[in-house]
Amino acid sequence: MVSLYEHAGGHQALHRFVDLFYGSVLKDPLLQPLFGAGRPHHVAHLTAFTAETFGGPDVFTREMGGFPTLIDAHRGLRIREEQRQRFVELFMAAADDAGLPDDAPFRQALREHVEFGTRVAYQNSHAETDDQLHPLREVPHWDWPS
Repeated sequence: MVSLYEHAGGHQALHRFVDLFYGSVLKDPLLQPLFGAGRPHHVAHLTAFTAETFGGPDVFTREMGGFPTLIDAHRGLRIREEQRQRFVELFMAAADDAGLPDDAPFRQALREHVEFGTRVAYQNSHAETDDQLHPLREVPHWDWPS
């Protein structure tokens, strides 16, 4: 069976998806305060992270600082639950806008991936000590639903 990365269309398809998603986040009044004016490298980093998570190349870990950079990026943000939920909504909407595969198994994996990731980010954004951080310390590897 092909990886989620291959099924999604590889790097180019994921980059298109993340670019659309990031643009929607920066325009969203609920999420924009978390992202500010945006960062030029954010699309490349989120694309590489998603690619690696879905079975693609490990560029995020090898060349972009890996998971510790995500922990650092979320600390202190104090993400609210409605922001977490809106992030998921925009993520899934961007999958439609980008033309990612819409078969049920892929979309289930995509939703589970973003739900899990936003819960990790939410916890880390409220952590005041390292002991309060989510225990995940490396890029998770996502696969097809069972």
